[in-house]
Amino acid sequence: MRHVLSALVHNVPGVLSHIAGMLASRGYNIDSLAVGETEDPQLSRMTFVVVGDDRVLEQVRKQLEKIVTVVRVDDVSSQNHVERDLMLMKVAAPPGKRNEILELTEIFRGRIVDVAAEMVMIEISGKERKIEAFIEMMRPFGIVELVRTGRIAMVRGAKTITD
Repeated sequence: MRHVLSALVHNVPGVLSHIAGMLASRGYNIDSLAVGETEDPQLSRMTFVVVGDDRVLEQVRKQLEKIVTVVRVDDVSSQNHVERDLMLMKVAAPPGKRNEILELTEIFRGRIVDVAAEMVMIEISGKERKIEAFIEMMRPFGIVELVRTGRIAMVRGAKTITD
């Protein structure tokens, strides 16, 4: 089973490597990881995707909660939430194929963010399935380079304080 965890952590040097190292040393694989500063510059949010049963989820949570720099850990996937990926992709785009690439990009609600003589760079965000489907649609054109952020997620509704 796939679990999306959100950890609120102190924004200090080394926290990412400490947490990733702890998970790796215990044999837990991180399928996706995204980190960024929150509305409070002293805190960052780390969003992890881990795969495993409920026992694995509980062990990961317990290990994270032991770390001094971790403020709170939430299982986002157990709640009603919004989840997104961001991707930038360079695609081979000779002049005769650009209209088709532009149309597909618009259908997937993406944007062309850079144009070069023989390629375009596309930005697209959305659910993982949407990103994967777009990648498959672009393969025939020739994907030159691709980069993704990893999953970010937020629980729907009003902010709740559980501290």
